[in-house]
Amino acid sequence: MQESKSEPSLGPAGAQPATEATRACNHTQRRLLPLADTQSFDDARRGFIADIPALAITQPSGAPVWNLKTYGFLAEEEAPDSVHPGLWRHARVNMVTGLFKVCERMYQVRGLDISNMTIIEGDTGLILIDPLISTEVARAALELYFAHRPRREVKAVIYSHSHADHFGGVRGVVDEADVQAGRVQVIAPLGFMEDAISENVTAGNAMARRALYQFGPLLPKGIRGQVDAGLGKTTSSGSVTLIPPTVVISNEVETHCIDGIDCVFELTPGAEAPSEMIIHHPQLRVLNMTEITSHNFHNLLPLRGAQVRDSLAWARYLGRALERYGSHSDILIAQHHWPVWGSDKLKPYLERQRDLYKFVHDQTMRLINHGYTGPEIAEVLTLPNTLQKDWSAHGFYGSLKHNVKAIYQRYLGWYDANPANLDALPPVAAARKAVDYMGGADAVLARAKADFAQGEYRWVAQVCSQVVHAEPDNACARELCANAMEQLGYQAESATWRNAYLQGTLEMRKGPPKMSRAGPASPDVIRALTLDMFFDYLAIRVNCARAEGKHWVMNWHFTDTEQRYVLTLQNSTLTHVADKESPRADTTVTMSRTTLDEITLQKLSFADAVAANRIQVQGTPGVLMGFLGVLDSFERGFKIVEPRPDITVHLGGLPS
Repeated sequence: MQESKSEPSLGPAGAQPATEATRACNHTQRRLLPLADTQSFDDARRGFIADIPALAITQPSGAPVWNLKTYGFLAEEEAPDSVHPGLWRHARVNMVTGLFKVCERMYQVRGLDISNMTIIEGDTGLILIDPLISTEVARAALELYFAHRPRREVKAVIYSHSHADHFGGVRGVVDEADVQAGRVQVIAPLGFMEDAISENVTAGNAMARRALYQFGPLLPKGIRGQVDAGLGKTTSSGSVTLIPPTVVISNEVETHCIDGIDCVFELTPGAEAPSEMIIHHPQLRVLNMTEITSHNFHNLLPLRGAQVRDSLAWARYLGRALERYGSHSDILIAQHHWPVWGSDKLKPYLERQRDLYKFVHDQTMRLINHGYTGPEIAEVLTLPNTLQKDWSAHGFYGSLKHNVKAIYQRYLGWYDANPANLDALPPVAAARKAVDYMGGADAVLARAKADFAQGEYRWVAQVCSQVVHAEPDNACARELCANAMEQLGYQAESATWRNAYLQGTLEMRKGPPKMSRAGPASPDVIRALTLDMFFDYLAIRVNCARAEGKHWVMNWHFTDTEQRYVLTLQNSTLTHVADKESPRADTTVTMSRTTLDEITLQKLSFADAVAANRIQVQGTPGVLMGFLGVLDSFERGFKIVEPRPDITVHLGGLPS
C-alpha cells in the first residue's frame, strides 16, 4: 500500500514517511515471509456469531475506554512501507473480532480488550474466564453475549493469572455482594492476590510509565503510529477492579465441577506470570492454555519490566499439557488470540510452542557457556526454518532478541564479567565524555547524518541519544535521534518494539506526557494491600538524604481492623513490626484503615485528615509530619528518552 499525504490515518502529527532503506527492508521481508498462508484468518473467523457494537465505549465522564473504529486503516490487505509486513498481517488477524462459538456451551468475546473473555454455559448459569481489564468493556462483552444467548446469572468467575488484563473488569460482570453471599465463586491460582497486588504497587509507577512504551496507548493509531500490541489491539482504559478469590487452586492439578462443567486446573507458576494456571474441560474436549501459548512468541521479560520468566519451566509446562491433555482435546483456546481447531492441528502446535521456548533457552545457554554475552547472542541466534515458517513463533509481542537477553539476565544477571563494565559511568556522565572524545556534538551529528542516509538507524539512535544526554537542548540531535527511532519502529516485526520506538520518537519531539498525580493502582488494589505491603511500599519512598540522622519510633493503630504496628526510622531505613506497640514510641498515630486507603488514593491528605480528627496523633509534636516530609512522591511522567535529573546532585534520590 502506497503512503499518501492525504491518508486519514497516518499516525502522530509530524511523523515522517518510510525512508528508502526502510522500504527496502520491509519489501525484503515480504519476499521472505509466508504471506500466502491464510490459516490464521480462517481459524480466527470460525464460529463467528456477531460483531462488536460499532459505538465506542466510554466512561460515565465521557472519557474513551475502547474504540476499534480507529483501526479502520487495517482494512487494506497490503502492508504500507511504514509497517513490517508480518506485523501488518498479524494486526489484521487481530481485527477479526466479536462473539464466537467455540463449541457447544463455550463462547468467546474477542477484540473488546487486549485479552479475551471466555464464557461457558453451565447447567444453571455462566462461568466466565478472565473478565478483561476494565469494567466497561467486560460489561459490554457480557451484553454482547446476552444479545445472542439466553440471559443467565453468572455462577463463577475464573482468573487464569495475576495480570490485570485477566481480572480488572470483574465488577462489570458480577456484584461483590453476590460473591460475599456465596452465590458467585471467584477462582484463582495459588499466590494470585500477592502477585496481582505487588506487581501493581512495588514497581507500579515505573512499570505503568514503561507500559506506555510497550502498548502505545498514547500513540495515535495509523500506518505511521500504533497498529497493534501483539496480544491484541491495545489495552482498554476504563475502571480497573479486583474482587479477591473465594477458591484458590493450590495443588499442581485439581479437578472441580463448577455448575456441571468439569474443570481440570493445572498450575504453571513462573512462566508467563508468577501465578498462573491452564484449564482442561474434558466434557467439552477443550484445552485452555490461558496465556502460556498464543499466536506469537511471548515475552520472557516484557519491555514494561517484570521478574524474568523461566523459559525452561515454560517449555516443560507446554510439554506436560501435550502429554496430559493432547489426546483428550479437539480444540485449544487461550485468553488471547484465536483457537487451534482439531486434534491434528493442536498437537503439532503445542509441540512447536514447546520447542520454541526450549530451543531459545538451550541455544542461549550453549552460547553463554562458550563465553558470549546476551547482546552478542541476540545478534546471531536465529530460529530453525521449521519454526520460522510458523506464524505463531514470530515475535509480534515478545522478540527473539530481547528474550535471549532475558535468559542471560535470569542466569547471570546484569554483569557481563568484563571489569570495564563493572562500574561504568552513568548515562549522562558517559555521554558527555563520549561526545567530547568524538570531537563534540557537531562532529558527532555530521557523521550521524551520513550514517542515517546509509540506513544505519540502530547506531544513529544510539549515538544521537548520547548527544541528547550530553546536551538535552540540542534540537538537531533530538530530531535525528527521533528520525532514527521512527524508522526502527517502521521496520520492527514486534508490536511492542514498534510502540516503544514510536513512543520514544514522540517524546523526543514533544517531551514526556503530562500525567495526573494519581497513582497507577486502582482503588480495589489499594484496599487489597495488606498493611505489611503498604508499609513496605512506604519504605521505598524514604529519601535517604532527607532521613539522614533521624531516629523515630511510631506506633500505628487501626481502629476498624484492630491492627497495631511499630514503625522505626533509623539509618535512613524504615522497618515495621506487626502486632506490637512500643512503650518508647515518639508518637502514636490512630486512624481507620478506610482513612488510610483514602489517603493512599490521594482523595485525602494527612494534614486534612488530622484537621478533621480522622487521625489522632499523640506524643512528640511534629514527628508524624516530619516523617511524611522524608517521603518521596513519584512523578508518573518521568523522562525516559531524555536525561533524568542528576541523582549525584540530589543525594539519595530524585527531588519530590
